[in-house]
Amino acid sequence: MKFGKELVSQMVPEWQDAYMDYNFLKSILKDALRCRQMNSRSSPRASMTTSQGPLKRRGSLYRAFSGLTSRYTWNSPGRSSEDEEVILVSSAQEEGSDHRRYQTMFLRLSDEGGEYDLLFFRRLDVEFNKVLGFYKKKVEEVVVEADELSKQMNALIALRIRVEKPVMEKSIQGTNTSIAAIDISPSPASVSVNNTRSGWTQMGMIQEVEMTSEENNEPEDRDDGTVKAADSDHKANRRGANSSNFRSAPISIKEHVKVTVQPQSPVLAANGILMSSNGDMLFTKAELRKAEELMTGAFTEFYQKLQILKSYCFLNQLAFSKIMKKYDKITHHNASKSYLKMVDDSYLGSSDEVSRLMERVEAAFIKHFANGNRRKGMRTLRPTAKREKHRITFFLGCFTGCSLALIVSIIVAVHARNLLKSDGRQKYMETIFPLYSLFGFIILHMAMYAVDIYFWRRYRINYSFVFGFKKGTELGYREVLLLSSGLSVLMLVGVLSNLDMDMDPRMESYKTLTELVPLGLFVVVTCITFCPFNIMYRSSRFFLIHSAFHCICAPFYKVTLPDFFLADQLTSQVQAFRNLEFYICYYGWGDFRTRSNKCDESKLYEAFYFVVAVIPYGMRFLQCLRRLYDEGDIMQGINGLKYFSTIIAVVMRTGHDLRRGVTWKIIAAASSGVATVANTYWDLVIDWGLLRRNAKNSWLRDKLTIPNRSIYFVAMVLNVILRLAWMQNILGFREAPFLHRKALTAIVASLEIIRRGIWNFFRLENEHLNNVGKYRAFKSVPLPFNHD
Repeated sequence: MKFGKELVSQMVPEWQDAYMDYNFLKSILKDALRCRQMNSRSSPRASMTTSQGPLKRRGSLYRAFSGLTSRYTWNSPGRSSEDEEVILVSSAQEEGSDHRRYQTMFLRLSDEGGEYDLLFFRRLDVEFNKVLGFYKKKVEEVVVEADELSKQMNALIALRIRVEKPVMEKSIQGTNTSIAAIDISPSPASVSVNNTRSGWTQMGMIQEVEMTSEENNEPEDRDDGTVKAADSDHKANRRGANSSNFRSAPISIKEHVKVTVQPQSPVLAANGILMSSNGDMLFTKAELRKAEELMTGAFTEFYQKLQILKSYCFLNQLAFSKIMKKYDKITHHNASKSYLKMVDDSYLGSSDEVSRLMERVEAAFIKHFANGNRRKGMRTLRPTAKREKHRITFFLGCFTGCSLALIVSIIVAVHARNLLKSDGRQKYMETIFPLYSLFGFIILHMAMYAVDIYFWRRYRINYSFVFGFKKGTELGYREVLLLSSGLSVLMLVGVLSNLDMDMDPRMESYKTLTELVPLGLFVVVTCITFCPFNIMYRSSRFFLIHSAFHCICAPFYKVTLPDFFLADQLTSQVQAFRNLEFYICYYGWGDFRTRSNKCDESKLYEAFYFVVAVIPYGMRFLQCLRRLYDEGDIMQGINGLKYFSTIIAVVMRTGHDLRRGVTWKIIAAASSGVATVANTYWDLVIDWGLLRRNAKNSWLRDKLTIPNRSIYFVAMVLNVILRLAWMQNILGFREAPFLHRKALTAIVASLEIIRRGIWNFFRLENEHLNNVGKYRAFKSVPLPFNHD
């Protein structure tokens, strides 16, 4: 693989604009090479002196020996004459900052193709200063974050002492019995940190803190309310140091540090929103466990950030080395040595803050979260990369082939026995078809999600970061297709066996078993979904359950992107919710043994027919209200009004479907038209970020991940057309000549699922590009302690 492609494959997608533009610099060198080749063809003498390597080397040695290059020399140790006669690199301090800008002077402008060399070095300086400035900015950010993690860790140690050693904690001087919080501010006598010390020195204090439960402290030490800690500058001599070499880390309880552990139930969350608790509370072990869990996540995310930052530095250094070697090869100059020496001497090549921070984080994490077990701690900090397994591809092909064979078998069975014209066709479509179509909707949605994942990966959209998946646990498109194909095999086997048992006269005595096949399939799928054992992608299943629970309890939890993204998916599964309601009715109070039900005659069923359709949109409406409350963004209020209009439209269409009449038709058409216009505008402009009149790409947006712009226009047209699928109900197309009403309803619901699948790709693309614009490559990790 060429280095240009390797660089693109290894760069952080959200930081792609901050990397050295290797391809552009390479294009400049190609132009320079083309110019030299054209000149060499027109001048044979020039060809002998420029393109032939041996002649070029002998000429350069002769010029150096004869002293003809002395006019370019300047007295500077460590530089060769070949370097001096090509470039001169200088740096200057920027006004108002401690950053330095580097500039390269090309000394052979009069040479053949010198204008391309000058353009190359000017662009090279721009790229280097860009990379240097970005790297230094990110290092400063992680240093500040390291200071905050140090404070959080000190507070956690104090909380451990208070919860696990309450007797010792009561003897600490200056404590406060309220929950108010934990003061971790070091006193001048214990720790002195000035502005010149970086965050890794603070992080060093974490690993040196010795918990009282781990040390046999003297009684007088406990009376002073201190915990012994060794000076980070004398780490090597810590084991041999006596008690006089330790520094004290104060642990006291004050009002300005709060324990901000989020409540884990809707009731507690509602209490947190509706009332403020100023009274005294006691710390519990549950709070301690949650604080340790949050700190573990914060350390893991911080360590991964340091790894990525170190990789960014290495890749850019390698890119500058590669491009300079390519320059020397094309121009036969020897400029790479002096330029790469400047790169090595700059902050990009000489800074070691990131490496030292990584060492401090490793030591602190292993000590306080892995009980000194380095292998266990490093396994958490550095999770193994996910490997593609061949058996997944094998079973995917196997299940897909079985599904196709079962579909052919069902088609043959239906046509061979002329079931489409049989007397039981109407009853089958009214009872059995909705039971199996529920799984069909789920399979189609999973297949569309797998397609989205495939194209997200192809166009380098970091979907795992956007959704907040734990590293190494995200599902690829093969895994999702494996699950959907496996479910399709179960569903098709049930359909085929149901048809066989219903048609076979020998099975007349097994009518109950015939009708229980869909219910058994539903129970199996439900058990697999909620299975607590580590099988069948447990982390992904629990992530889905966790987000679904937050959707159900929408107003009581802070809304994150996975929560409202899942709620949007559920709005496209209204028919699946209605089929789920039919399950309860059919097996609850319907006579499923004789394949007859009276659900449509029940007023309660009719009422829930309205309610079930409104539930997904109601969850999104409540999520918008919660985001309006948390963020104060008026756009969330407008988004809530959009979903409220959709709720009205769904209710009116459902009323028209059940009641029929001119009045219902007019009201349903008007409300659905308004909701369609609002939803379409929001999809295209807000969610997809398209229809920008003054954008670089006309009527799209400035940045696009798909090179072919026509795909965006096709997607916008499809979105509008598929959103108008509700018109078949208003216009009276309830049943086609060759399709039953239930089948037509299932097709319309499938079109909505396909529209949602298309929406998913462009919605996440827009979110990814927003992260790219803000260089946001790491998720925000909540911390357990708040310093007011």
